[in-house]
Amino acid sequence: VVWVDAHADINTPLTSSSGNMHGMPLSFLVKELQPYISKLPGFEFIKPCLSAKNIAYIGLRDVDPGERYIIEKLGIQSFSMSEVDRHGIKDVVEKAMHYLDPEGVKPIHLSFDIDALDPSLAPSTGTPVPGGLSIREGNYICEELAATGRLTCVDIAEVNPSLGNERDNLITVNSALSIITHCFGGRRQGTYPKNYQIPIPTHTNHVAPPPS
Repeated sequence: VVWVDAHADINTPLTSSSGNMHGMPLSFLVKELQPYISKLPGFEFIKPCLSAKNIAYIGLRDVDPGERYIIEKLGIQSFSMSEVDRHGIKDVVEKAMHYLDPEGVKPIHLSFDIDALDPSLAPSTGTPVPGGLSIREGNYICEELAATGRLTCVDIAEVNPSLGNERDNLITVNSALSIITHCFGGRRQGTYPKNYQIPIPTHTNHVAPPPS
């Protein structure tokens, strides 16, 4: 799982200072955290299915103390915006993928929270944090994962048109569409259909010369 987000979303119910469930989804899924998870009525259907070693974060910049401790205790690979600034997005993606899948054979799940992008690019979201990824960096992540041929699942989270004005909504939706397009093989250098051929002129599609 490549988790692109401003937030770690790995608080347990007892480490969270806010009690917001949207900051806890990973804690319910990570096997190593199950001894620390409270039994919550209505959540019995959630089964831990993910090992900490199979997660890599990109873009973190708003991490709670409990989450930071969990990340370090479990050895979860984590690239905050500090690492993106220091090493560049190319090296960060390469390091994340080499850590998760050094042999290049595993299927990849991309979880992309739109607030990973800077709020200027995604204002219509619930918990914006300044200093995020550029659209170029976001698209680069998706292009590189798509190019592996092993990107099998993508979720885009926190696009919320009920927040902000019409312009905010348009900017956010366009950013999300750009991210999705690059997950599905869109490339900034251009693309063409699989069986594309250069059209050959025939007498029926010649353009008549202008009159003299």
